[in-house]
Amino acid sequence: MAVAITRTDFSARDLRAAAAKTTDAKAARRMLAIALVLEGLDRKTAAESCGMDRQSLRDWVHRYNAAGLAGLSNRRSAGPKPLLSADQKAELAQIVREGPDPAVDGVVRWRRVDLQRKIEARFGVRMHERTVGKQLAALGFRRLSVRPQHPKSDPGAQAAFKKTSSATVADALPDHARGKPLEVWFQDEARVGQQGTLTRIRGAARQPTRARRATPATPGRSPALSDGSRSQAHSSAPSAPNAEPPPRWSCPMQTPPP
Repeated sequence: MAVAITRTDFSARDLRAAAAKTTDAKAARRMLAIALVLEGLDRKTAAESCGMDRQSLRDWVHRYNAAGLAGLSNRRSAGPKPLLSADQKAELAQIVREGPDPAVDGVVRWRRVDLQRKIEARFGVRMHERTVGKQLAALGFRRLSVRPQHPKSDPGAQAAFKKTSSATVADALPDHARGKPLEVWFQDEARVGQQGTLTRIRGAARQPTRARRATPATPGRSPALSDGSRSQAHSSAPSAPNAEPPPRWSCPMQTPPP
């Protein structure tokens, strides 16, 4: 049984004008189908002319009667429920800003795996380590590779070393180095084991660089080297062209019978 169109606030002409203005192509097709019905066209023809079947048009008539033009648009899903609420996200951001407690957390800086355990213990929510990174990115945090500060560092000793380091270096200089430009290099324990650009520079010599011993040459062949390869003789004279091989489809000429 066909469902009657009970709304009278839009005529067929109004529905066509609204379909021309909207940017939702699917909603525009539904408006045109209802306009065809209002103009007296049967439901099956009106539905097929707008790319739907009669049952779909019946369902959209229900939506149109209940909500008007807004009911002809697709409803967007709210999506999955977030793992953390707004209050929990604010508390997580505060935990990241304050940093870990070495006595309680056992680390001096946060990692995703550490925050993963922290979130599970504090909020009772288990999430993947990659999901923790997405949560931090949504809160405005970025991954930075910085040198951590030792919990037992002494700022006073560091300041005193900066004041007396020049005198200490001057006393350690030998006599022949005094009065000359001096470069002081500090070794950073955080960079021990890292490769700089100098270690990636390859030598300009061709490989292999060690000498190879040549074995006595065989008549008609080039002398062989110790690794089994053959040395190539270079000459400034142009090489003679090679004789063209016979075609693969050629066959020997037969001798005519006597």
